[in-house]
Amino acid sequence: MSQDNVNKAAKIIMEANHVTGFTGAGVSVESGIPPFRGPEGLWSKYDPGILDLDYFYNYPEISWPVIKEIFYEFFGSAKPNNAHKALTELESMGFLKSVITQNIDNLHQEAGSKVVYEFHGNSQILICTECNSRFQVSDDILKGNPPRCNECKGLLKPDFIFFGEMIPEFAYRKSMEEAQNADVFIVIGTTGEVVPASLIPQMAKENGTKIIEINPSPSLFTDNLTDVFIQGKAGEKMKELLNEIKLKT
Repeated sequence: MSQDNVNKAAKIIMEANHVTGFTGAGVSVESGIPPFRGPEGLWSKYDPGILDLDYFYNYPEISWPVIKEIFYEFFGSAKPNNAHKALTELESMGFLKSVITQNIDNLHQEAGSKVVYEFHGNSQILICTECNSRFQVSDDILKGNPPRCNECKGLLKPDFIFFGEMIPEFAYRKSMEEAQNADVFIVIGTTGEVVPASLIPQMAKENGTKIIEINPSPSLFTDNLTDVFIQGKAGEKMKELLNEIKLKT
């Protein structure tokens, strides 16, 4: 049944005019990055309050060491896996127009994807909370507790969404455009629990988009939105899907 669904998905993608990828934490799990939620998630080991925006501003010297440990020491060795690479190849072949990702790990870009809309921001950029200067993460910048701006000495904050913070305007607008323009969404490694990101595939479906879903187990999307469900690990199934498309082209 799984191979039949891979074949169906390949046919849908090849016949589409505008395919969009939509990825969540499950894509990066195979790169060694655990999800935030669930029994093995990071919030079972760390207090999510460290990413509360007000807490960060009031107690940066407490919040920053934990942020550094999670996002720069723990995540630092992660590399793109077959799911990231397959999406990059589909883009280079002309089938995939963009990727909307809930992930902040920069792995889609490291894999070579050109058009990536980061719905929750990017951990590899630090932004000054005073003058808005932006800095690429480096060992030197990470030494500060907390790191400070080279220009004005203001507090630097990772350029991803903290609790209590708005979705980046550009990423939000582009994601809405994709939901309007795509005739196929490939939804990979996301349970559909995180709002407002989970509303994007829903909006796409309401606009007539076909939903291909790849997940190790059924999600909140599966029974309500999904047209073709491919059950399994993201890297393994995306590689199968890519190979099927290559066979047919």
